[in-house]
Amino acid sequence: MKQVLFATGNVAKVKRFKDKLLAKGIELLSLKDLDLTLDVEENGASAIENALIKARACKKKTNMPVMAMDDSLYLEGIPENLQPGLFVRRVNGKSLTDKEMIDYYSNLVKEYGVNGKLIARYVYGMAIISTRGEVTYTWSKNDFLLVDTPSKVINPGYPLNSISKNIKLDKYFSEMTKEDHDLVQEQEDDVIDFIANNV
Repeated sequence: MKQVLFATGNVAKVKRFKDKLLAKGIELLSLKDLDLTLDVEENGASAIENALIKARACKKKTNMPVMAMDDSLYLEGIPENLQPGLFVRRVNGKSLTDKEMIDYYSNLVKEYGVNGKLIARYVYGMAIISTRGEVTYTWSKNDFLLVDTPSKVINPGYPLNSISKNIKLDKYFSEMTKEDHDLVQEQEDDVIDFIANNV
C-alpha cells in the first residue's frame, strides 16, 4: 500500500481525506503518526504558495511522498484590511484558539453582516511532492453563511463550523448529521484523484 505524509497536525484535516484515499490503496499519515513537528513560516502570497512551503519543509524531514494544503477565507461585505484570506487563525500576528476564533468572527458578523449573517467562501490550495516532482491544485467550495450566534456544538480543529451554516439546510456545520452531509456533500473526487495520481 502506498503511503503519503500529510504535513499537518490537524486531525480533522486528516480525517477529511483518510477513508477516501484508503479506498484507493493509499494510507494517509499525519505528522503525529511519525512523531514529527513542522515549524515553518507560512509567508506565501496564496494558499498554493503556503502549501508548497509546508510540503517542502516536510519533504526535508522524510523520504516519502508528502502533501500539504492551505486555505483562504473570503467574507463578502467586510473591508479589505479585515479579510482573513490566508490568515484565518492568525489575527494581528496572534494565533487564535478555537474559542477566540469563534468570538472574533462572530463579532465581525455582528459589525458587518446583514441580519446577523455574512456570505463566505473558502479557496483551497494543495501541493504534493513525490518522485514525480512538485504538483499543485486549487479549488473552492460552495458559499456558506457565517453567523453572529454560535452553536453550542464545537468541532475541535474547525471552530468556525459552530458559526457557519449551510445555506441550503440553514443548519450549523457543527450540528449537521452524516445524512445532512450526504445530502449536501460537495464532491471532492477531483481532489482525491489529484492526490491518488500524484503520490
